[in-house]
Amino acid sequence: MGTIGTTVGILGAGSMGGAIARGLVLSGAMDAKDVWSCDPVTACLEPLQRQGINVTQSAQELVEAKTEVFVIAVKPQILADVVSPLADALANRLVVSIAAGVPLSTLEALLPQSVVVRVMPNLPIQVLSGATAVAPGSRASAQQTELVRSLFAALGSAQVMREDQLDAEGAVVSCGPAYIALFVDVLTRAGIRRGLPAAACREMVEATMLGVARTLLDTGEHPRAYLERVTSPGGTTAAGLYALEPLLVEGAYAAVDAALQRTAELANG
Repeated sequence: MGTIGTTVGILGAGSMGGAIARGLVLSGAMDAKDVWSCDPVTACLEPLQRQGINVTQSAQELVEAKTEVFVIAVKPQILADVVSPLADALANRLVVSIAAGVPLSTLEALLPQSVVVRVMPNLPIQVLSGATAVAPGSRASAQQTELVRSLFAALGSAQVMREDQLDAEGAVVSCGPAYIALFVDVLTRAGIRRGLPAAACREMVEATMLGVARTLLDTGEHPRAYLERVTSPGGTTAAGLYALEPLLVEGAYAAVDAALQRTAELANG
């Protein structure tokens, strides 16, 4: 039996929806028989079905499964069209939306009889190392909010936040995997430029990134303290950091601002 005693239906089995379904089962948080997934694309459902998860191509059938938690994992641009016909059937249900830029006020207007919670996860949930922000709607109880948090905590880190913090979390954490992958790629290319073999360089950079992440998570050491610990005064690392830090800070700030701008554009249609 899974460690979380509930049932979950997930509308959408793309990158995020599929990762949520798989992760809940792989983590041991839920039994496969208690998870439902719906998507019109058969190829998205086949790997979930092999895992023992209930699958359907019918949103109506997913609703009729009467799961305690109903997760909306469709793109923000189509959310209203997909969810509106299901509103009556989702009355008195706990509905979780992962759609970026769609505020709780909009979700609660679309689902006036449902309890709504917004979450912002990132893709590393697919390896149970994700990060998710949880923002409860006006009708969500503390117990319901904790249920949602516990589901996503099975997939990594999950923190309850105010909704006004959610978009910033998305621009930092939900977009973060792409930022980090870009840095790995850029650092690898810098090594190749200086004569390192491409495959070997990438493998070493990736191993280094993983080692740093594990160290920080395992010890709780502040990144700045770690940085200072591995930097010798007047050494090569200090010289590299002197060149990199101002560019990296400016780029990170600009990236988060651009992601927030796009989030606002999506919210405004």
